[in-house]
Amino acid sequence: MNVPMLALVSVPNGQGLKQIGELGLAFGLCALIGLEREWRMKSAGLRTHTLVGFGAALFVIVSKYGFTDVLGPHVTLDPSRVAAQVVSGLGFIGGGLIFVRRDAVRGLTTAATLWLDAAIGMACGAGLAILALFATAVHFLVVFGLRWVSDRMPRSSRLGFGLRVVYEDGRGVLRDVLARCTDLGFTIERIGAERIEGTGGHPTGDVEVRLELYGGAGREAIAGALGDLQGVREVVATGLADVGD
Repeated sequence: MNVPMLALVSVPNGQGLKQIGELGLAFGLCALIGLEREWRMKSAGLRTHTLVGFGAALFVIVSKYGFTDVLGPHVTLDPSRVAAQVVSGLGFIGGGLIFVRRDAVRGLTTAATLWLDAAIGMACGAGLAILALFATAVHFLVVFGLRWVSDRMPRSSRLGFGLRVVYEDGRGVLRDVLARCTDLGFTIERIGAERIEGTGGHPTGDVEVRLELYGGAGREAIAGALGDLQGVREVVATGLADVGD
């Protein structure tokens, strides 16, 4: 028995070639985003983004077609309800990717990308292929184009931050730390140092210095520059309130 191709493409219960194509588009676009995240070695990479986007597309398709067999004169359904719950549920995954370590927030971009990833999958499931393609293009514009712009923006000379540096005592490391800060264009407003004590109150031989810096090339630049110095054990950016006198 020959089945017309049109019947295979558009099946009333949502299990035709059209829906398979929508899932395939979600798979391809979200895998493309996942490859970029994998290349940057982020916590959520190729598999996570592909599964989230593909799953979001499937949820939307289920929301559109999954209840057609119960519809009738006395039964009405809102097909947007399942899709709306995808957005709410994704917050748990995104929240798990964000963590705070010593006042430094990490994972925000990854969580936002995963959120966009689900939106692209939902657009594919809803049959909005052009919007899904455009959103994918915008993702790459943001992660590559806007990064280039932000790296070249002039920094305000009054944007300050704190810096905590742990170094080995007796090697003149503090002199090198201060010189490196000034060489990179930073102004040192405050400085506080103390020896680090180990168990039993015995000194460890390390010193912790807290700096309040303004201007310069940014936190990442100074952290990387100081981390390369001999004798420096740890460099952590902090809030200004954590800078000791």
